[in-house]
Amino acid sequence: MKYLDEYRDPKTVKKLTEAIKSITTQPWQIMEVCGGQTHSIIKYGIDQLLPDEINLIHGPGCPVCVTPLAYIDKALTIAAQPEVMFCSFGDMLRVPGSHQDLLALKAQGADIRIIYSPLDAINLAQQHPGKQIVFFGIGFETTAPTTALAAYQAKQLNLRNFSLLICHVRVPPIMQALLSSPNNQVQGFLGAGHVCSIMGYHEYLPICTQHRVPIVITGFEPVDILHGIYLCIKQLEENRHQVENQYSRVVKEQGNEPAQQLMQQVFKVVDRSWRGLGEIPASGLALTDGYEQWNAEQRFAVASINTQEPTDCRSGEILQGLIKPVQCPEFGKRCTPEQPLGATMVSSEGACAAYYRYRRHQNA
Repeated sequence: MKYLDEYRDPKTVKKLTEAIKSITTQPWQIMEVCGGQTHSIIKYGIDQLLPDEINLIHGPGCPVCVTPLAYIDKALTIAAQPEVMFCSFGDMLRVPGSHQDLLALKAQGADIRIIYSPLDAINLAQQHPGKQIVFFGIGFETTAPTTALAAYQAKQLNLRNFSLLICHVRVPPIMQALLSSPNNQVQGFLGAGHVCSIMGYHEYLPICTQHRVPIVITGFEPVDILHGIYLCIKQLEENRHQVENQYSRVVKEQGNEPAQQLMQQVFKVVDRSWRGLGEIPASGLALTDGYEQWNAEQRFAVASINTQEPTDCRSGEILQGLIKPVQCPEFGKRCTPEQPLGATMVSSEGACAAYYRYRRHQNA
């Protein structure tokens, strides 16, 4: 509790808020890349403490939200097979596919398990040799190392009844894509602290230099976020563009090198489609040739599934920061957590879910 008290201290929050107001002389648009930061911002009303000139843009930092519809349909096709035990993190079960979600399929009798680590799926494969155990690997570089470890263990154990449906994505390429877009509004970034705890932040240096935007690696508590905003605005006001590490108690420049080495052994970098954003070059991870026999897409012949995204959900615009959730005409009406149109209303890190949960729609 001492840790939380320190990083949620009202006096420090007030001091940082006043410092931000004192240095702000013009409008600035700052994007927090991480969905966890988005939820902290909305939960604690951090954006409402800031000067009117500062607009916080919610970026594509929710791993569930950016998983494309085609992969949900691939998961549903695999999970419907009678010999399959399909394993996933809980958030994925309510993400709508073309016709239903994994939770509905589970209610119809499919063997779908909520697990908390990919290594749980390895244990299930050992305990149920007559079943095909499939793990749905999604998320950013934060969760990719544990998926890589599961693949590594499957190979070491020669588990023939285990495979992975991989849809991991990488943060730096999406930042590059957003900054290169003709619709770009971002003038500075709050970098995702947990991603950088694995990957470090050396990959952000060329982005910062090329696009002349400050990038501040930031934590998740109110003091962290306000401090990150202060550092970012200070750079903008002084016409500087550097990578700064606000989250130095956790993040080092080179990151977790053993985790990176394992990822490099198991994964290769590939182009990847993002929900609502289209294909982003070099933004995804896939199994290397040495691990191809554990590729669920090939084992269950679902690689060719390519579903078109629905047009009535504006999550793509929300993920790019072009609109806020309350600007979507379906928000809180046809689209609610109980009946979501898209992933941004489902995930615990989705911007729409945050706005709905903390009642921002009532003030819209």
